[in-house]
Amino acid sequence: MAETKIPEYLGTGRRKTAIARVRLASGNGKITVNGRQFENYFTLETQRVTATQPLAVTGTAEKFDARINVSGGGPNGQAGAVRHGIARALLQFDVNLRGALKAEGLLTRDSRMKERKKYGQPGARKRFQFSKR
Repeated sequence: MAETKIPEYLGTGRRKTAIARVRLASGNGKITVNGRQFENYFTLETQRVTATQPLAVTGTAEKFDARINVSGGGPNGQAGAVRHGIARALLQFDVNLRGALKAEGLLTRDSRMKERKKYGQPGARKRFQFSKR
């Protein structure tokens, strides 16, 4: 007996050092992140709003179940990575959503990263105090 496979839409999102792998499948809006419930993983309301923004913009929040694996970075960077991944997965589902997602800036990868520390100084930009004598 052949098993009917539900189509899944994949998207990879990145923000700072966080990477999110998103799988969207048709469902009723259940989201799991790293095997945990969405509300338990992202405890702050701002992080939850950020992460689900693409679904809210396109009005597809109740159409999809999302399984998300996210690693690296902190909670806010991970929420941003999830947002980027969901937006890319929605684009795989329907190319016509591109205009709405692009208008909100959800398809752009936020490339701001922490600058590396340089040798001979205490931080990326900070210098040790200069002494003339």
